[in-house]
Amino acid sequence: MSKPIITAIELTDYTSTLVDFGTDYNGFNQVYQAGSTLTRTSTVLQIHTDVGLTGEYLTGAVQLSTLPMFLHYLLGKPALERERIYQDVKRALRQQARVGMAAIDVALWDLAGKYYNAPIYELLGGHVRPLKCYASTTHGDDNGGLNSPEAYADFAQRCQERGYPAFKIHGWGGSQVEREIATIRAVRARVGEGMDLMLDPACELETFADAVKVGRACDDARFYWLEDPYKDGGISQFAHRKLRQLVRTPLLQTEHVRTLEPHVDFALADATDFLRGDVGYDGITGVVKLAHAAEGLGLDIEMHGPGPAQRHLMSSVRNTNYYEMGLLHPCNAGTFGPGYTDYADGFDAVDAQGCVYVPQGPGLGVTLDWDYIHAHTTAHLCYR
Repeated sequence: MSKPIITAIELTDYTSTLVDFGTDYNGFNQVYQAGSTLTRTSTVLQIHTDVGLTGEYLTGAVQLSTLPMFLHYLLGKPALERERIYQDVKRALRQQARVGMAAIDVALWDLAGKYYNAPIYELLGGHVRPLKCYASTTHGDDNGGLNSPEAYADFAQRCQERGYPAFKIHGWGGSQVEREIATIRAVRARVGEGMDLMLDPACELETFADAVKVGRACDDARFYWLEDPYKDGGISQFAHRKLRQLVRTPLLQTEHVRTLEPHVDFALADATDFLRGDVGYDGITGVVKLAHAAEGLGLDIEMHGPGPAQRHLMSSVRNTNYYEMGLLHPCNAGTFGPGYTDYADGFDAVDAQGCVYVPQGPGLGVTLDWDYIHAHTTAHLCYR
């Protein structure tokens, strides 16, 4: 087969419904709300080539908002030249926070796997292995779900009994420091020392002082990491270096910085202990670069969110620990929407030891549920 050339890019938007979900005080965080529904739009990106192969990636519409800026560049390019495409698009989107490059990169990796008839993890030199999961919660609510420290403790115990070796708390919005600290203590008391615990306030804590208070509670409860604690947005190297000087719990930062260099700068500034790798923003190419950079510094990289691409990366990287199974809630099915016929994440997607495994088919190794997608399509574009 000749080397594939990109001939068209196709986008299909479709909607799905999250049941028993609403939003919290400012309308941003998804929280439990019985009887309420949220409508979500997803996008299937397809990269077509002149040899009949198509690379596919299921993502969010916002991740493709910049695509019209560089469509002209992609058409006619050799589809296997991922590194060159990555570097060129990285420069082109330097003033748009580089949003949009990741989706193209993942779809090109899917295409490459189909071209070579191999799963992505094999192209990366990886192997099938159990990927330990942490149960990652939605944010707290006042609607009868995760509405108290005891409710979080109940859910942590349920996750532990299901086999999950670790549990991550997304607490309340609005910088409710005492409630956050009470939850930290209640969950540790309930599950004992046999479960790794993490806290991710998702930049909700109002001040540095709030972050210190919560961090010291994590110290006392021997938490595995503290992630993005306060409203600097997770991007201040100076602030997080100071926080590391005052709390013992390891910090997990860099979810909110983009591409290789700012991640490495964060580590070199002593502003984090773990590095965050985000396929949705940096693509497979970018996260592989970051994983190798972290390895060279003796640090671990932790993947953000669930998905097939994350599983391929984790199966190809030594210095990583946990797959994020989220977002989960004890009273509904969580934030996982339809999209595949042969792949799913969710509370019961783990085995008895709380592990998942990488898909085995070519490329990403998953099959899109086109019957559902076509039945719920809201927009369709094809660029040639």
